[in-house]
Amino acid sequence: MSGNAMIRIENVAIRLGEFNLRDINLHIDEGEYFVLLGPTGAGKSVLLECIAGIYKQDSGSILINGQDVTHRYPEERNLGYVPQDYALFPNMTVRQNLNYGLKARKKSLADMRENVDAMMKRLGITHLQNRVPLFLSGGEKQRVALGRALITRPGLLLLDEPLRALDENLRSQLAEDLRKIQRDSNRTFLHVCHSFDEASLVADRIAIMRQGIIEQAGTIQEILAKPSSLFIAEFTRMRNFHEGIAERENEGCRIKISSGPVVHSAGAVFEGPVTFGIRPEEISLSYDDTGAKDANHLKAKVVSLRFRPTYLEVALDAGFPLIAYRQGNNDFSRRIAGGDNLWIHFRPEAVVVFLKDTVQANGNTNFHPP
Repeated sequence: MSGNAMIRIENVAIRLGEFNLRDINLHIDEGEYFVLLGPTGAGKSVLLECIAGIYKQDSGSILINGQDVTHRYPEERNLGYVPQDYALFPNMTVRQNLNYGLKARKKSLADMRENVDAMMKRLGITHLQNRVPLFLSGGEKQRVALGRALITRPGLLLLDEPLRALDENLRSQLAEDLRKIQRDSNRTFLHVCHSFDEASLVADRIAIMRQGIIEQAGTIQEILAKPSSLFIAEFTRMRNFHEGIAERENEGCRIKISSGPVVHSAGAVFEGPVTFGIRPEEISLSYDDTGAKDANHLKAKVVSLRFRPTYLEVALDAGFPLIAYRQGNNDFSRRIAGGDNLWIHFRPEAVVVFLKDTVQANGNTNFHPP
């Protein structure tokens, strides 16, 4: 990534019926793979379509590669766009679909043939060149739509839920392909999806949206470590949420849970009623009392086990319920059994705390711990 802004969005707002997109401010660097993420109805596609010029925002400005495109038509914005349904021309072959943008730009027949041949080879679709979309699979349609958008060499490519219609295995493979194509082409990609797993496969940075606003933007690692709200924590699959009373303790706090145990957090000072969460992967397990004794070192009983493809999910009772993930199929994981007594340990920095008033203000009053 160059560090130069390919997209700069400033104070964009739009009303569409009952839905409002509000106060959107965002920058996306040149050469960056950026993902807009959020639940259905968050406003991701609306924002994408404002950038594409399909919708005209009510206020604010959109700059692409330093040029204010707020009042420009879509074809004047130098971008490629792959909508959710791919929008391939049904009466055209794959080759003709790829030719379309080049023909509109009055490229010579030799240039069109050379560029289309190269794009089909890059995407592995040369053998499909004489088929029409009716006889393509979902993954094949996705590659053709991607090729048609890329072949005119736009500085920016917009992808609206490009993998939503694919099965899980194909989705992972094509996500890897998208990432490789983006790197090889050195283009800026803006990708909309609702799957955190999908975003984690491709994104340099993400922005998480809810109810027409951007709640938080940053790298995956930044957002996992410091979610800005309980909604972000839940959306990024933090678990083990509980309520307690916090008291200041050095540069963090100690949190007393009503059932008795005390949990220690670090990095921010809280006092009063709080909700806290701990990621299951942050909890380590041991049969021996060997963990650090000064913080978050507790006895626990194994309540149940659930085997996942790449990890073991362990439900625990430590005086309050916890879920821990044990990665891999190793001797320790095979040894654990229901009813076992263990020691658990998690770092104070892994305890993410939210003031109860903030939780309520964010609309999470109906949240229930697992």
